[in-house]
Amino acid sequence: MNTQQHIAVLGSGNIGLALAKGLVKAGIFTPQQITLTRRNTGALAALAAEGYNVTANNADAVSKADIVVLAILPQQLNKLLDEIQPATQESKHLLISVVSGVSCADIRKQLALDVQVIRAMPNTAIAIGQSMTCIATDTASDANVSLVKSLFDTVGVTIQINEELMTSATALCACGIAFFLRSIRAASQGGTEIGFHAHDALRMAAQTAKGAADLLLQLASHPEQEIDKVTSPKGCTIAGLNEMEHNGFSSAMIKGIKVSAEKAGVLYKSE
Repeated sequence: MNTQQHIAVLGSGNIGLALAKGLVKAGIFTPQQITLTRRNTGALAALAAEGYNVTANNADAVSKADIVVLAILPQQLNKLLDEIQPATQESKHLLISVVSGVSCADIRKQLALDVQVIRAMPNTAIAIGQSMTCIATDTASDANVSLVKSLFDTVGVTIQINEELMTSATALCACGIAFFLRSIRAASQGGTEIGFHAHDALRMAAQTAKGAADLLLQLASHPEQEIDKVTSPKGCTIAGLNEMEHNGFSSAMIKGIKVSAEKAGVLYKSE
């Protein structure tokens, strides 16, 4: 990686800021190599004090950057692209889009430029370096794909997928954070109902969920294999699982992911 490169993060919300901080924490970039943009720059005052470049001028940020991260809502994208178009150069810039439901071709079409675009879909666990980030492209070089992967590897785990699956990745990984959090919240409420104080129940439920996930990730195991280890004949675990299934637990999760994917696919088109 060329450590002399400069990155502009356009739309410095939770995802953009977490990426910027992750790159600095990993020692790949200094704050001085990163420009953060936001309409209200006052919200970035603390980061400006740390040495990050802060501005409300997106076009100016792009003109000084080599890598441009588009980190805004789909409904705001076309206006932003029109704003930065004069400052964008095909031979110079690599665009990284974390915008849901927008293809690489959509971005090139709006810019009317044959610029290289790579999509990335992280989730909010990026804030603690635990994101599951999917990346995809249609025409970007292998070198640039490797570059983007190395950037997001600083804030979690990355996987490259086909671009047509990026909307699905939004539902499973980005929206999925909320789904699993709601499951943990429900478990903690169940814990409170059976006698634990709310704060203890939440801690117990969250740690149990973390342990379950680590069993799969560290042992490369399958959920049903681990479930079999804790379900005994006529036991309490299988009784609880079956009651949840009778009430649509798995079905509700599957349907929720499907609906989220459908919604993510039309956010840009319905702006």
